[in-house]
Amino acid sequence: MKYFGTDGFRGNANKDLSLYHAIKIGRFLGDYFNKNNNGKGKIVIGKDTRRSSYMFEDALSCGITSSGSDAYLLHVTTTPSVSYIVRSEDFDCGVMITASHNPYNDNGIKIINSNGEKIDDEFLEKLEAYIDSDIKDIDLKTGEDIGRTQDYIGGRNRYIAYLIQTVTKSFKGKKVGLDCANGAASSIVKSVYDALGAETYVINNKPNGFNINVDCGSTHIEVLQKFVKENKLDCGFAFDGDADRCIAIDENGDVMDGDVILYICGKYMKDEGALESNTVVTTIMSNIGLYKAFDKIGINYSKTAVGDKYVHLEMSEHGYELGGEQSGHIIFSKYANTGDGILTSLRLMEVMIDSKSTFSKLRRDLKIYPQMLKNIRVKDKKSVLSNSKIKNIIEKESENLKDSGRILVRESGTEPLIRVMAEAETKEIAEQSVDRVVKVIKEYGL
Repeated sequence: MKYFGTDGFRGNANKDLSLYHAIKIGRFLGDYFNKNNNGKGKIVIGKDTRRSSYMFEDALSCGITSSGSDAYLLHVTTTPSVSYIVRSEDFDCGVMITASHNPYNDNGIKIINSNGEKIDDEFLEKLEAYIDSDIKDIDLKTGEDIGRTQDYIGGRNRYIAYLIQTVTKSFKGKKVGLDCANGAASSIVKSVYDALGAETYVINNKPNGFNINVDCGSTHIEVLQKFVKENKLDCGFAFDGDADRCIAIDENGDVMDGDVILYICGKYMKDEGALESNTVVTTIMSNIGLYKAFDKIGINYSKTAVGDKYVHLEMSEHGYELGGEQSGHIIFSKYANTGDGILTSLRLMEVMIDSKSTFSKLRRDLKIYPQMLKNIRVKDKKSVLSNSKIKNIIEKESENLKDSGRILVRESGTEPLIRVMAEAETKEIAEQSVDRVVKVIKEYGL
């Protein structure tokens, strides 16, 4: 793919991803679904809190309506809410304007199909071909054939109601910290937790267009760690810019990433008979400690490429109930077709309450191996990974670590980066292994 990576078309706003790209994407979507529906396709749009999201919302709406379809605006909302609305309310597709955990000056466009899933590569290839073509090959509609833009904030409220009704336990008496990352969760999560009876302590919920993900949220988890400890909370949940991921904090202020969440929820679901497949889907980035813990309690696991898109494909193909990424994208197939940070936090709360326990106790049998990750910015990701000297050092480090750890070198799906990750019995061993690989990449791969 030239534009669309594992998580949409993402880049610096009006440089890598411009107003004109958004108009063309809107024009293609509007024309495609207008023709497939014999007139008046229906496309719903959500956005996060970046300054540029408003510009892209207008551009997409302009493109969609000029091609004859109708655009429905959810306004500031989460990616999972767009997925829910598309699949539950008869829309042709959904568009989410977000760059997720990236800084405010970046933005992105995610396209979601009518089942609430990330749209397939075949469709994206056609869209990319149009982006690079002459815009005149789609006729502008005139008169009554021009589409409409409609306010659809009620859809966001229906998503809030849906989240609340998935919960069967009262959260009364629980003190919960919520870090909204000054992003999309700011418009939703407090209402959910208040309705469920929790005593909520909300931080970073005052977006101004520029402060999304700035020293807050799931990418700066130390902020919530400190907040939970200082306020003696039962737990905390941090979200990213579009709230499709969640990182949790236990009552001691310790971090619970996606691997810990998969372990706690997987074990609970198995004990409750809700993990009928007895399998949890992970990505290749999951910690080897998670697999060792699953082996001990008899849960099988599957590994996919990085990206909740691939996790979902594996889950849907085999009927698995639970899957996710270390980064906090967790999918519960009973409730959603994509990662949903708020939904994940609700499932964790139910486990804690139903178990009459604490998160620190629920995770105590899981040993996470120290992990070191470094990113190297490169010009050509493919050539780096095909370089013989780089391949040799990777093989050597893999042999050195053997069963006591591992080395993983992969290209980023969204940025011009090579990611080098090692796990080992100690942090020092992992760091040394990563540094040896990084040194060779810098010498032969830049």
